[in-house]
Formats: sequence, C-alpha cells, structure tokens
Amino acid sequence: MTTPHLLHRADALLRGLPEPSPPGATAWRSRLAILAAFGALYGATMGSFGERPLQAAFSALKLPLMLGATFAISLPPFFVVNTLFGLRDDFRRVVGALAAAQAGLAVILASLAPLTAFGYHACGLGHRPAILLNGLMFALASLGAQVVLRRSYRGLIAARPAHRAMLRAWLGVYVFVGIQMGWVLRPFVGSPGLPTRFFREDSWTNAYVVVWEIVASVLSGS
Repeated sequence: MTTPHLLHRADALLRGLPEPSPPGATAWRSRLAILAAFGALYGATMGSFGERPLQAAFSALKLPLMLGATFAISLPPFFVVNTLFGLRDDFRRVVGALAAAQAGLAVILASLAPLTAFGYHACGLGHRPAILLNGLMFALASLGAQVVLRRSYRGLIAARPAHRAMLRAWLGVYVFVGIQMGWVLRPFVGSPGLPTRFFREDSWTNAYVVVWEIVASVLSGS
C-alpha cells in the first residue's frame, strides 16, 4: 500500500467520504493499514522523549498493538450486549463504525505528533510533564474520534434508537480495557533513569489499584 493511497484513505475517513480502495482491497484492510501506519508514527514520537531511538522503535510497535488489542478485547462482550438488546443483525455495521473510529483516532494522534515533539525538544519537558502532555494528546484525539464514531453511528441510531445506549456502553468498555492495556504495555515514554525495555517487570499488575494507591497517598498527604 503506497503512501498516497494511505493518505487519501485517511482523508476520506476523517471527512466521512467513501474510502478510495484499489480493486480487491477491503475497508477492513484499509482501516488496519491506517491504524498501523499512523499509530506507529505517533508511537515513535511518543517514545522519542530523551532521544532514545530504541524506545522510539518500541513505542512505534506498541501503540498500534495497544489500540488493536483494546478493540479486540472489547468486541466480544459488546457483541453479547448487542445480542441481548436485539441488535445482533446490525453488528456488522456496528463493527465497521467502531473500526472507522479506531483508524480515525490513529490519524488524529499522528496529526498531533509535531506538537508532542515540540514539547519534548523545544520546551525541554521533564518526564512527568511529558507523560501529561501525551495524556492531553490522547484526550484531544479521542474527542476527534468521537466525531467519526457518532457520524458512523448516525444511520444505526436513526433506524434503531437502542444503538444510542449501546454507543455509551462501548465507550465505557473501551476506556476500561484501554487504561489497563496501556498499563500492561508501558513504557511508552521511557524514564531517563531506567533502562530501555519493551515491557516493565511489573507489567501484569492492576492499573486501577495503582491509581487508587496514588490517589490515597495524595489524600493522606504521605
């Protein structure tokens, strides 16, 4: 897949236009290619903190993995919920809409990569501010991806209003899984005081327990 074709597809995705596909190509392969390419671009930028090339390479691999794994893990329970609410017949269209939003998220993240790089290299951010900056970039990209998702869901909701509740359910499941997946796959922004690694030694712990411990320590003043 050439870069011009990929850019044309990303542009069509953001604008809500039919995606240009060469003969034999499918929307699924198009969105997967967009997710992998644009996700890797932002991942490499994210991992460039401290100018460590190996960390940038690791993050370029892990960010598309995080987005794809979060999507794959969230989909089966969402399928069951849609089935319980009598929406199973629409699920192929639902998955297409969700996949479009995932690809859109990756494209928007990639568009924010210059801001992240500017914060790292021109503003001289420390490690924790760099993490907060990336959190802000993900928040902005998620808002943009919501536009793509709601636009893709418009026809589904118009035909069957129960899809509106399902959309809210998807967001809850996706955020819950995504936070834990991001924790498992860390680091994305490597700490200068630690060696460069693909995973942290304590990766398979609970992100929510750690967050609660941090909040509790702040509230207690310890």
